[in-house]
Amino acid sequence: MQANGTGQELDSDVPCRNGAQNGEPPAAAHSNGLSVSVSNNGNGVSGGGGGGVSAPPASNNSNTADAKKKKRLSQCEEDVIRLIGQHLHDLGLNQTVDLLMQESGCRLEHPSATKFRNHVMEGEWDKAESDLNELKALMHSPSAIVRMKFLLLQQKYLEYLEDGKVLEALQVLRAELTPLKYNTERIHILSGYLMCSHAEDLRAKAEWEGKGTVSRTKLLDKLQTYLPPSVMLPPRRLQTLLKQAVELQRERCLYHNTKLDTGLDSVSLLLDHTCSRKQFPCYTQQILTEHCNEVWFCKFSNDGTKLATGSKDTTVIVWHVDTETQQLKLMKTLEGHAYGVSYLAWSPDDAYLIACGPDDCSELWLWNVQTGELRTKMSQSHEDSLTSVAWNPDGKRFVTGGQRGQFYQCDLDGNLLDSWEGVRVQCLWCLSDGRTVLASDTHQRIRGYNFEDLTDRNIVQEDHPIMSFTVSRNGRLALLNVATQGVHLWDLQDRVLVRKYQGVTQGFYTIHSCFGGHNEDFIASGSEDHKVYIWHRRSELPIAELTGHTRTVNCVSWNPVLPGLLASASDDGTVRIWGPAPFLEVQDAEGLNECCSMDS
Repeated sequence: MQANGTGQELDSDVPCRNGAQNGEPPAAAHSNGLSVSVSNNGNGVSGGGGGGVSAPPASNNSNTADAKKKKRLSQCEEDVIRLIGQHLHDLGLNQTVDLLMQESGCRLEHPSATKFRNHVMEGEWDKAESDLNELKALMHSPSAIVRMKFLLLQQKYLEYLEDGKVLEALQVLRAELTPLKYNTERIHILSGYLMCSHAEDLRAKAEWEGKGTVSRTKLLDKLQTYLPPSVMLPPRRLQTLLKQAVELQRERCLYHNTKLDTGLDSVSLLLDHTCSRKQFPCYTQQILTEHCNEVWFCKFSNDGTKLATGSKDTTVIVWHVDTETQQLKLMKTLEGHAYGVSYLAWSPDDAYLIACGPDDCSELWLWNVQTGELRTKMSQSHEDSLTSVAWNPDGKRFVTGGQRGQFYQCDLDGNLLDSWEGVRVQCLWCLSDGRTVLASDTHQRIRGYNFEDLTDRNIVQEDHPIMSFTVSRNGRLALLNVATQGVHLWDLQDRVLVRKYQGVTQGFYTIHSCFGGHNEDFIASGSEDHKVYIWHRRSELPIAELTGHTRTVNCVSWNPVLPGLLASASDDGTVRIWGPAPFLEVQDAEGLNECCSMDS
């Protein structure tokens, strides 16, 4: 085939042909087998099997002028036409595709690719294998031909087996697949399928759909990955691009806080995605006033059904979260913490709750949440300071420590299993590997300690005291509250400071921040200026400043199951529950009518 007056070599990489510019009529060959032609005067169009389209004749001078004026399509325009053509073809609108291609002068894919596609879908394996020789010249990596041939022969072998043609299948395995000397491990697996007693057994063991359109379409999708897009478009390319666009808009939406639906049916492609601030937990839903002194800590349970709050008034209150109304009701009050409660940790199964006190407290309390009974009251020495605690993922052990140099690993009865001497602990966290314990210390750093092989290593080094820290669910990121600096985000794997969040007022009080929202895309922190600050993880500037507390906000906790629920504990003696706006209009709820706002 010739295009633009040039030979086959140029044609191999040019999917769009505007031959009219050189005085040549474009000819097209399409995947649906419909051939089209354009008459010499450029006006008459006929489609084999698809009906004809004709226009009134015009003078030769007019035709020449029109040909000169005809705009040559840019590469982007050609790509868009091909994408539309492929999508229409997938919908079965083949005549429309033919008209689009002949009018634009483009072709959907290279003729050799069309021939190859048809032979694969018809199961004509010898012809498809022969087509590979034509495609080889069009490929950026000719060595990929071996892999493509292997995939073809594998399908051929499986189809023979399913049809009961064992001798033919054996011939393919021995004389065609094995000589390729490619993926011998897979060949051994394929040879095992000879022992399958019936077709259902073969399909189950091979995890294969069986002979037919489904398996051959999947095969084509794999084969296409070895061909340049100028020869054959990737499958469902337009849909892929639209999904990527929708996902990118959601990722850039500052207030997007719902589960990502990767399907296109749930969104409108006619409008840009935007979530209303009214859907975000920026509004006070409830004020809990049962504590009678400063509230130092709050933490939702792992299943999101309970909230524990600790106070200077020596009590821990466990609240029940109604997952339907998202209202909280007092469930139990746990008393007797003489120094007050400054830190709380739920066991992985939420059956137990450990409470720690401030610096002068040498005891910790391990409570059975369901019964309200104290299981363990642990104290190794009256000189200890046990101010922080973290559960091992197995739920059978925990680590605790404080700034006086204590660092213990204990069982649920408070028995000492291991200890690490000389570590002045500020905050603790157990990683999901069950071995590594992260501890921030008085040297402005976070180190990793392994109690099994007694090794430790430096992970984070700050220039100012680390007052508290928390770790993301995947264990990759750490959120630090740094004295006089604010909130810092660190990558624990790469050991680098990722971001410094602005706005929060942080002196030398212990303030606890948290990750939250779907996919932990958000960060929240209390502040000494009486506010709660919320940031999108990728943005240094706050997207919301929540007002209502009248003294320092010591701690925030984001519900891990209900992404629209946030709790904050303050020295003003209250716990505030934040949620979406109480009355959402339908249009607001769909997130379509309001752009993101910085107003609080």
